[in-house]
Amino acid sequence: MIVNIINESACSACHSKGSCTVSDFQDKEIEISNFAGTYSPGQQVNIVLKETQGFTAVFYGYVLPFILVLTTLILTVSIFDNELIGGLLALAILIPYYTSIYFFRHLLKNVFKFEIEENI
Repeated sequence: MIVNIINESACSACHSKGSCTVSDFQDKEIEISNFAGTYSPGQQVNIVLKETQGFTAVFYGYVLPFILVLTTLILTVSIFDNELIGGLLALAILIPYYTSIYFFRHLLKNVFKFEIEENI
């Protein structure tokens, strides 16, 4: 089942959003593989992710890349004794990291499993 989420910032409902560049409106889709019950299109539901899976997502999305950048920066500056090369290589390490995350996204779908609940 694919659940469509409309993500609105608080500014998007403001009456002056046409003249403001801060308003944000995104349409996202979440795939839910295991669900019980029958749901109809347009029905409002709650999407649930376990707290431990949320921490794992934060680790893969923010903590691990930060550790990679910091480690690369420290190693390259100490080896090459050049801050410019160290900074560029530290930023460049993110390219293979996020590329590998993209190519292994099907494996990550097995790690992060969303659950669905009826909206009461």
